[in-house]
Amino acid sequence: MTRWIGPALLALLAAATGWYGTLALAPEFIMGRAWDRLAEQAGVNRMTHTPLVTAEKQTIVRPSPDLAYSVCAFDLSKGPLEVHAQPVAGHYWSLTVFDSQTNVAFVESDRDSKGQPVEIVLATAGQAVPAGVRKVIMPSAKGVALLRVLLNDAADFEAVAQDRKQSYCRPLTQS
Repeated sequence: MTRWIGPALLALLAAATGWYGTLALAPEFIMGRAWDRLAEQAGVNRMTHTPLVTAEKQTIVRPSPDLAYSVCAFDLSKGPLEVHAQPVAGHYWSLTVFDSQTNVAFVESDRDSKGQPVEIVLATAGQAVPAGVRKVIMPSAKGVALLRVLLNDAADFEAVAQDRKQSYCRPLTQS
């Protein structure tokens, strides 16, 4: 019986190491792949307003067909990024910013903004931004800003698209 204790402890240690390694590394790996796909399709540090999602045309797994998406894959390595989410009257909408490990760094919806635009500046800890701006400090340079608008029905898409086009992300111009 005692000769199995060593191999059993080694197997337990290997299982615990594998479990922890998966938990620690999987989020960054998953977000890295998603970021690469989004950046390739839409560019970096600019918001792209995508058409309605279908099963045949989806960048991210399991998108909702009743949401209109606008996405910005960002890289703050060259400086802060200004993000503006325009309200879409009569619809639930939200702006969510994810860091490189899939953590939510910022979220605000129409219920929080009370009909006003959401204007934030994404920056890393050492980056300076003008006084008076709403700064969101990101733990890493890369991430994704995602604007989602809930459609009441598919016929709303064109009207919602006009409002979404007023939303943007772009490098911050220091003035």
